[in-house]
Amino acid sequence: LQDVLTATRLKCTVAEASGRLESNAEAHLRSRQRLSDLYDPAWLEETLRWAGRCAFSLAELRYEYPQEIVPEGHTPATWLRVLTEQGLAKRYPAGTPPSVQAQAEHELALIGQLGFEPYFLTVADLVHWARAQNILCQGRGSAANSVVCYALQVTEVDPALGNLLFERFISAERNEPPDIDVDFEHQRREEVIQYIYRKYGRHRAAMTGVVISYRGRSALRDVGRALGFDLDRIEAVTKQQPWWAGGPGGGHAGRFDPERLREHGFDPEAPLVKLWAELATQLRGFPRHLSQHPGGFVIARDDVSRLVPVENAAMADRTVIEWDKDDLDALGLIKVDILALGMLSAIRRALEWVGIKRGEPGFSMQHVPKEDVCVYDMLCAADAIGVFQVESRAQLSMLPRLRPRCFYDLVIEVAIVRPGPI
Repeated sequence: LQDVLTATRLKCTVAEASGRLESNAEAHLRSRQRLSDLYDPAWLEETLRWAGRCAFSLAELRYEYPQEIVPEGHTPATWLRVLTEQGLAKRYPAGTPPSVQAQAEHELALIGQLGFEPYFLTVADLVHWARAQNILCQGRGSAANSVVCYALQVTEVDPALGNLLFERFISAERNEPPDIDVDFEHQRREEVIQYIYRKYGRHRAAMTGVVISYRGRSALRDVGRALGFDLDRIEAVTKQQPWWAGGPGGGHAGRFDPERLREHGFDPEAPLVKLWAELATQLRGFPRHLSQHPGGFVIARDDVSRLVPVENAAMADRTVIEWDKDDLDALGLIKVDILALGMLSAIRRALEWVGIKRGEPGFSMQHVPKEDVCVYDMLCAADAIGVFQVESRAQLSMLPRLRPRCFYDLVIEVAIVRPGPI
């Protein structure tokens, strides 16, 4: 298996990698008895002394937010309150409804209790900068339950229009960091990424990584190449395997289906073919390579490499954390999600086109009439090809049956077809 992984890394077969493979099979952990047979007892004693000095624990890592987001004379809590009150005044020119004001106070108290004010301020800073550059952006997900996010212009759906539960977004009982997903025009997201690097420096900001692990098909493919099988025949076999094949609980006690091999001219009992299936089964679930997360960022007060290991990405002017994003969550290192959405680029072009047709060059999202009857007539007729979120076959079959007549009807319809976490 070690030889196969080495050959995969070198992009050759095991036979071609002969001189670069491990020279023996001794690269493994040994028992204490075996070590005492090999080494002087004083040497082993010295290793224990050094191990005793290595007292570092991952629990010692303490993430701190950047300070630039809070102006002089303010704390994160007071500045978040100022921005929220200013935002509510803009959202409700005739006066903030008492129920919305009460919800805002509840949210600010909970955010303060958990100490998440700097996170909201960081996201708000990115959104305000993007809007100033005329980059369309939109917060989504459970953040839409939040009056504070609505006031900060991170989201665009008025929480007062529905009866949504804020605690699905942030909860004292769960004590998990909030997760605000913000979509930006996919053709201009790089501008936002480079703004983060300019504002905080490459040494203080890095994109989160994702460890890609082997599944059944990819394990079959890489092991087959390393063992020297014909690439076309490997592809034919892998296409016949379900993606979950070859793992615990799969068919044939976690092994790959030998019938699929036989169908493509392989003898499942031949030593090399049997080795192929056995090694691919062992490899399933093993990390294959490190990839970039679609848009997660960790921004630190000081050097981010003091918290996590970082490396330069393959793409120019980007830095990537070498850990999986789930490891960051486990350690409480809070990330900001800067995501790309092609539909926002399409909306940008559509708004410009409508503005030209109407002779209104400044036509924007705010000028689109809300709850337009014609829109719901089209949706009820399943005329939704090209409409984000409701163009799949399942959505097109559900729309004429539920017949949404307002935005909240549409929310319910989408949720039935695509239920979120409860």
